[in-house]
Amino acid sequence: MAMNNPAFRNEAFTTGQGQLAAAQNASAQDLHEMYNRPSAPVEEPMTMEDTIAKSSVAFGVLLVGAAVGWLTVDTIPFLWIGAGIVGFVLALVNIFKKQPSGGLVLAYSAAQGVFVGGISAFYEAMYPGIVAQAVIATLAVVGVTLALFASGKIRASKRATKVFLVAMIGYVLFSLINVGLMIFGVSDDPWGLRSGVEIFGIPLGLVLAPLIVIMAGYSLVLDFDFIQRGVRNRAPKAFAWSGAFGIMVTVIWLYLELLRIFAIARD
Repeated sequence: MAMNNPAFRNEAFTTGQGQLAAAQNASAQDLHEMYNRPSAPVEEPMTMEDTIAKSSVAFGVLLVGAAVGWLTVDTIPFLWIGAGIVGFVLALVNIFKKQPSGGLVLAYSAAQGVFVGGISAFYEAMYPGIVAQAVIATLAVVGVTLALFASGKIRASKRATKVFLVAMIGYVLFSLINVGLMIFGVSDDPWGLRSGVEIFGIPLGLVLAPLIVIMAGYSLVLDFDFIQRGVRNRAPKAFAWSGAFGIMVTVIWLYLELLRIFAIARD
């Protein structure tokens, strides 16, 4: 794949085809030597059920953290901002760590939960009811995407992934430019270019909304596809935590984007 969730950088989610080809091309002598080698201890492989269970635990920790962030947004106003920074650092550690760690994934879940809870309370104070809208929309996107993937109606493909790559790079560059304009006071609109620029009277942020939802949905498809590959490749059981982490990264990003989209619509 040209582009995928960085949580699935490990070869456990990408190998398999090369190993099969190597086995098919092995000579009789090579196979004989392999047969005579002492057997290695069998490590329990990851399964889809185990990945789902670990994902449920991680999202449970996220919800507990979100409750803490929501309840302390007034008493400890900068707790959720600090938690967001900690969560970002833990995300990088989880991405670049070769062997997955359940403790680190749960720590990331807790930190991001506090951040999500705090920023959700911030949005809710300005736009009552917006959190419920964002939660329902997030569940709808995840549910529909999962149902389409499970039924085989949608799959990751090289062409679609290339388009996704171009769209994602363009959106990231736009977001960085927009933040820069807001930081340096070039744009005084509350959402920068997203609300300051209009196309046929519609704020740019709302024009981009369908693209953002489609990108997040396809990112989930890539997540499910790589988890499926890990199960087929009989990756070690610990890599189920990588699957849980990858899905969490995408779902949190989708939720935060939907919060912003609904806020722009309210304005």
